[in-house]
Amino acid sequence: MSTDATEMFTESRNPATGELLGKVPLNHVSEVQVAIDRIRIAQIKWASTPIHERAQHLRKMQRHLAAHADEFSKRIAADNGKTYKDAFATEIFAAILGIDYYIKHSHRVLKDSHIRGSGWFGLYKRHRIQHVPWGVVGIISPWNYPLQIPFTEILMALMAGNGVIFKMATETLQVGQLINEIITAGEFPNDLFVQVNLPGRQAGDAFLESGIDKLFFTGSVPVGKYLMAKAAETLTPVSLELGGNDPMIVCADANVKRAVRGAIWAGFQNAGQSCGGVERIYVDRSAYEPFLDLFQKQLTRLKVGNGLETDSDIGAMTTLNQVNTVKEHVADALKNGAELLCQTETPADSGQFLPARAFINVNNTMRMMREESFGPVVGIMPFDSEEEAIRLANDSDLGLTASVWSKNRKRAFRIASQLEAGTITINDHLMTHGIANLPWGGFKQSGLGRTHGKLGLEEMTQPRLIVSDFTPVNTMPWWLPMREAVYQRLVGAAMVFGGSASVKWAGLKKLIRGR
Repeated sequence: MSTDATEMFTESRNPATGELLGKVPLNHVSEVQVAIDRIRIAQIKWASTPIHERAQHLRKMQRHLAAHADEFSKRIAADNGKTYKDAFATEIFAAILGIDYYIKHSHRVLKDSHIRGSGWFGLYKRHRIQHVPWGVVGIISPWNYPLQIPFTEILMALMAGNGVIFKMATETLQVGQLINEIITAGEFPNDLFVQVNLPGRQAGDAFLESGIDKLFFTGSVPVGKYLMAKAAETLTPVSLELGGNDPMIVCADANVKRAVRGAIWAGFQNAGQSCGGVERIYVDRSAYEPFLDLFQKQLTRLKVGNGLETDSDIGAMTTLNQVNTVKEHVADALKNGAELLCQTETPADSGQFLPARAFINVNNTMRMMREESFGPVVGIMPFDSEEEAIRLANDSDLGLTASVWSKNRKRAFRIASQLEAGTITINDHLMTHGIANLPWGGFKQSGLGRTHGKLGLEEMTQPRLIVSDFTPVNTMPWWLPMREAVYQRLVGAAMVFGGSASVKWAGLKKLIRGR
């Protein structure tokens, strides 16, 4: 990309301290088409590279990640605002494990598969399905998990034989530079992977107008809808992950201590900036007071602070815009009758730090309970029946993940099977995104398609069916011209599938006689 003296730069600053971390050149829209043309040339050869050879490049990346795990965790923390311990556990270590999965299992998922012939007309046919890479895949990623979210999609795209054009969120461009370093360590062919720095929608427009073959986007619902409409102009397929407003149901027989610890983990990890994090907590009325008592004790022990400090549990919010969104949701809840249950302390200079807070006397009409707050706030309310809990949990236009907490496996599974979300966990929450073999995606406005694991690899390819016929005759009965006797026999064959014995008998006679 151009690096002349007249170009513009995007500055990266530590959300906790305001420290300047670096500058990344801003690309011009015209460079996207040039990049895609280069990627397409490199991808043609890459698609013919055996999967075991592709895996060797991933192994080099894995070794590089492992050797620099501590350093990279702190670089992520500085750019995003989360704690470096959080960055290691949910991004670096998850990426290392993800590489291992795709190295070991991509061949099994992507190899040709066979479908046996069925019915009378399939006896002499053989059917093969091939997984064909799309070509050039566009990936637009968010700032909340700036390494793990895009990196997993990049792994899948490359292992499936695609080339990649990638746009990192403007807020975490230093992690984008880190991804470039990791890709370089993998020693992939030149031009197979290209990263560009453009504003969000501008990048989406440029990708789609420049002829990418499929778009993977993780971000907000409004931008996802815009990109889907834009993609419809060229019928470019899209995979969208658009966030969540995830419920947690705590049954009367739940392990309250585990449920509280799980709620605090899933609600406040990454300063609550997790699309699959808990935002709404529904507790059986008989367990409500014990749950609240323990929740207050546990939450107030946490420390909000600079993510590079060893004793910080929760870091800074990544953007001021998100800080303001959370404040608006809190103000709306308080205005409509919510009460603060408890909160943590925050640093004296708290520009992009927010306390972790829990509210009671909430209901599903409040913005905090209806919209994605994407910050360190949760609402807790009681329920009186299993049916009410399910209704409250499903009362959302988002459906990414949910959880059920109970010691009764049968009951927990029964409730889970009625929740409208892409992933339901029992006695846990906010962990499946880091498990490489499990699919990731949501119901309703939480998105379309799936990433990760077998389903994610398949999303990176198109199925191509090849049918071979070994019939030892020169013609088929239904080819032109079709004789009347053949037609009558075919009608008879259809009648054999009829309901009554008389119809079946009549059909059998037609099939034999041809009239």
